[in-house]
Amino acid sequence: MAEQGQLSEEEAKKQLGKFFADMPHPIPLILFCEPGKNEPFAAGARQIIRAIRELTDKVTLREYTLQHELAKEQRITRSPTLVIAPDTFKIRWLGAPLGHEVQTFMEALSIIGYQEPGLSKEAMKVLAKLDSPRAVKIFVSPTCPYCPVVAANGIRAAVARPDLISLEIIDILANPDLADQYAAQSVPQAFANEKQIGLGAQPDELFVASLAALEPQRVFIPDSDAEEIACDLVIVGGGPAGLTAGIYAARSGLAAVVVEKGVLGGQIATTPMVENYPGFTQVGGKTLVDIMVTHALEYVKIFPGEEVQTIAPGEVLTLTTNRRRYKAKAVLLATGAGNKRLGVAGEEKLAGRGVSYCSTCDGPLFKGKKVVMVGGGDSAVTEALHLHNIGVEVTMVHRQEKLRAQDRLLVTLHQSGIPILFNTELAEILGGARVEAVRLKNNQTGEESTLPVEGVFIAIGYAPAVELALSLGAELTPDGYIKKDERHRTTVPGIYSAGDVEGGYKQIVTAAGQGSEAALAIFEDLINPYWTVQKKR
Repeated sequence: MAEQGQLSEEEAKKQLGKFFADMPHPIPLILFCEPGKNEPFAAGARQIIRAIRELTDKVTLREYTLQHELAKEQRITRSPTLVIAPDTFKIRWLGAPLGHEVQTFMEALSIIGYQEPGLSKEAMKVLAKLDSPRAVKIFVSPTCPYCPVVAANGIRAAVARPDLISLEIIDILANPDLADQYAAQSVPQAFANEKQIGLGAQPDELFVASLAALEPQRVFIPDSDAEEIACDLVIVGGGPAGLTAGIYAARSGLAAVVVEKGVLGGQIATTPMVENYPGFTQVGGKTLVDIMVTHALEYVKIFPGEEVQTIAPGEVLTLTTNRRRYKAKAVLLATGAGNKRLGVAGEEKLAGRGVSYCSTCDGPLFKGKKVVMVGGGDSAVTEALHLHNIGVEVTMVHRQEKLRAQDRLLVTLHQSGIPILFNTELAEILGGARVEAVRLKNNQTGEESTLPVEGVFIAIGYAPAVELALSLGAELTPDGYIKKDERHRTTVPGIYSAGDVEGGYKQIVTAAGQGSEAALAIFEDLINPYWTVQKKR
């Protein structure tokens, strides 16, 4: 007798029968097996499929050996391999749906039979923008209770975009050599185009975001179709100043949004390791950004990939981006600073072809190759050490007779043995299709030399992003930063600034502090606008 609250076996079969009967699409299965090879998995696959076929004729099964022409046509080399609905989708199961994976298999039949991916609206938006193929591999184990979540996400994505997404669900017990090859002894793990995109269970939005980006994503930011957004404050810039301002503004009761044209986190996102942020002895730059963004999302909406093109002044400020309009009572410019260029011959021509401003982004491409790092401050030394640690043969080039970096960094640099060319300027970057060499000049002797290299990394400081401020008529300081008062007010009413765009110490904690100060000042000013008081006088 069945326990209360549980279905009897007969009732369960009846419900499953109705479930399959209502299914609009048949599900053809092909099982490829080699006699005597992984036989327990092959037998397990046959058993589960046979049990389902007793309930419905919507599921059909054909079985072939690996020597069959069809196996050769589809390049199937592993036994057992289960191919699911091959005329419509590109989904394969290397192994058998045993243990916890029975749940995955049943969900796969539901998704494919009804051809309803079951992804969230936001996840579907991400997949709709996909424009290049993704070959997905998901490593699972019958004993893993978390694997069905990730495997089901892979199936949903493959059904949603059969034109671009292929999927292999790989049982690590049936395929230990593949698990070793991909270092996937810990499951679930997901790969796309041979790059790891996930370790552990992920919600569907994070899975598809990682799939699209071809790297693990820890934060998912929903897209918006709104053509116009009204709010109290628009924060332009998603670095530490902008994100902190968003938190403080919202906690003060302001309706605030953050708009970022580039990478959230700004320069931190490309910093290999942060060692001076309170609360963390060491933390990866990207990890710190993810923490900040996740926190900010609790309070404000973030709009990445949007560039503010114009800001129209008035009692209500109108911002136009490449995607929509914003109406706001105040604007905070936390636009930060970008990498300075050397301005030498060959720099622009070879940008992206050996010339780089980000060792974290591009360093792995130069493993085992010779490069130069131009600069002498904290950033240049940090990036040179990062390149050295990942196997790049790096030489530092600095125009002064000593480096400006912190003592702790200099000690590490000395211990690394990285060569340094002092009193040396990079005069020209040489190469045709990509960097081949640099022309160097000793500014003490005037002597010139050519050094064969395959990469040039440049870290010589930052130029403030003040274009929007200038378009509004805001004044700048003699050094080219936004001029502001002690409350972060610019010379234009209703426009504020915070972070590196103001100059001063370019530190994460400084930018975050300025963001909080600016947000609190804006809150107080919107209650009692200082520009209105000034007019009355």
